[in-house]
Amino acid sequence: MATQDLGQSLRRLRRLASLTQEELAERSGVSVDVIRQLEQRRKHSARLPTLHALANGLGVELTTLLGDPPAVTAGESDGPRFVAVRRAVMPVLGAPAPEPPGPGFSMDRLRERIADGWTQYHAAGFDTVMEALPELISDARTAAAAPDDGRAAGYASLAKALQLAGHVAVRMGKTDLALTALERATEAAGQAADPLLPAMIVNSVAWTYQRQGRLQDALHVALQAAATVQDGGHTGTADGLKVWGALTMSAATSAARSGDYDRAAGLMEGAEAQAGRVAKLPKGSDSRMVSVFSPSSVRIERVRLAVQYGRPEEALNLAKGMRLSKDTPPSWRTWLLLDVARAHTDLGDAAGAVKTLESLRRVAPTWLQHHTLAVAIVRDLWALPHHPPGLRSLAEFLGVGD
Repeated sequence: MATQDLGQSLRRLRRLASLTQEELAERSGVSVDVIRQLEQRRKHSARLPTLHALANGLGVELTTLLGDPPAVTAGESDGPRFVAVRRAVMPVLGAPAPEPPGPGFSMDRLRERIADGWTQYHAAGFDTVMEALPELISDARTAAAAPDDGRAAGYASLAKALQLAGHVAVRMGKTDLALTALERATEAAGQAADPLLPAMIVNSVAWTYQRQGRLQDALHVALQAAATVQDGGHTGTADGLKVWGALTMSAATSAARSGDYDRAAGLMEGAEAQAGRVAKLPKGSDSRMVSVFSPSSVRIERVRLAVQYGRPEEALNLAKGMRLSKDTPPSWRTWLLLDVARAHTDLGDAAGAVKTLESLRRVAPTWLQHHTLAVAIVRDLWALPHHPPGLRSLAEFLGVGD
């Protein structure tokens, strides 16, 4: 159930924001009585517009309030595999330094395994990624102990492996562990030869700050890193422009969640104006290892911001007729469909929402089944007096309804 821990989550996020129930009521426009009932678990769910308003009042994503989709099999959030990831990110104190790689070691193979890990992550294959991470990080530490001529490449691999661990930790709700992984990734990136790598990791740090409600910190680090990339002359390359663009979009998201939608819109317009240049520049490195930025990703993010901040008509206009580039990760495609379904729901178009969710079910059934926001949308639709065709099947698939 998408909102089974809604009251506990609401109370925790409100306290993190240093808000009283009355102050949250004023910020969100939701009555203090409803907030009180939810936190005391006298009321266990709320309509989607109420949830939107509470998330906006708290300055967080709606999924942060509802709870992220499970990143791994239920019950394993602190199980043996996750303990192994913790140990890989934070080796035991006093452990011996890694030995240099042996004669059979292949740096190319290590890079390919890390790139595959990022592909699995974007496809929501969190179980697979978490199982592979400890060995990936261990092998990357070994690579970083290579002789001088290969050490920089080893540190670059270690940085990307630790960055991946940070992303998985965020999906598990372990943002403090994520920041630890990302701090260590930043240290490794400083020993690599890639000047874009530290900025890519900053983008992950900004995302983690957003998940913690540290919106001004997220905005600051993203803008600072974007300026560093631009001032360093790196936006003349495809990889550099992608990194700059991803940081700019991240800054826009933080601005929007802080209530400055105009600034967010300006940043997104600037990003969209530059996104078309990516395809015209010489092809960069493996796209699986570089920040996501293209005309498609900018438009998807604009749809997301529009629907999150009460502009469903604008969201649907942006999404209409959109063609996604081949390099758009599956996770971005699924988010687009979910946001379109949210926009239809906000406009009272139940049939449009169901049609979109049916499309999402066809392309990503497991992702849909576990996503808390999808469940919340279907629950909202199920509460309507008239059910459009297809809703019962979706409700049964998600365990919502009678």
